[in-house]
Amino acid sequence: MKLLVGLGNPGARYARTRHNIGFMALDRIAEAHGFSPWRKKHQGEVAEGRLGDVRALLLKPQTFMNLSGQSVREAARFLKIEPAEIIVFHDEIDLAPGKCRVKHGGGHAGHNGLRSIHQHIGPEYARVRLGVGHPGRKEEVANYVLLDFAKAEEGWLDDVLRGCADGAPALAAGDDAGFMNAVALRAAPQRPKPPKAEAPKPEPAPETKPEPPENPLSRLLDRFRK
Repeated sequence: MKLLVGLGNPGARYARTRHNIGFMALDRIAEAHGFSPWRKKHQGEVAEGRLGDVRALLLKPQTFMNLSGQSVREAARFLKIEPAEIIVFHDEIDLAPGKCRVKHGGGHAGHNGLRSIHQHIGPEYARVRLGVGHPGRKEEVANYVLLDFAKAEEGWLDDVLRGCADGAPALAAGDDAGFMNAVALRAAPQRPKPPKAEAPKPEPAPETKPEPPENPLSRLLDRFRK
């Protein structure tokens, strides 16, 4: 059993913000893999289903970002699972837009949702870090993550979310590399190889016309000229 958590803030006001990319990833996974309808439970919204051979519960905490850990702890206790079986999808300002990395354990790097989860279950859970880019100045981060994705960003965002759905069974099975490869294939699809150039065909040798047979009279004249 795996618990997949998407971080975000509840309500239509925040639905398309960078901070809610975790919610978006879980919505796409649920849709792609035929999970149950979302219902309210564990101070959040949950959906149940399977990712390959693994049973999974998807959880979107509805406590607002700073209190996400309350919802995660409640769900983990109900399921009787350890932090190592929990995977959290969240926005990552230290990764370029469209990049994705999986991390196990470690610090929360100032992310308020991760900080709350650390406080309630400790750091030994997996994280899917979904790059949203950095505004350039530290003091602008709080406002930046609460802004909607721009229309120009919708292309790479959709690719990343589809990649998360494609790779979710690998992620649930513990194949981090397979998951990241699935995202990369969507976000940066391989270009078709150009056809091999054919070797140039050798040019035909120029035709040589045979010289006309020598006239006997011409030979006789040549002898007298010498």
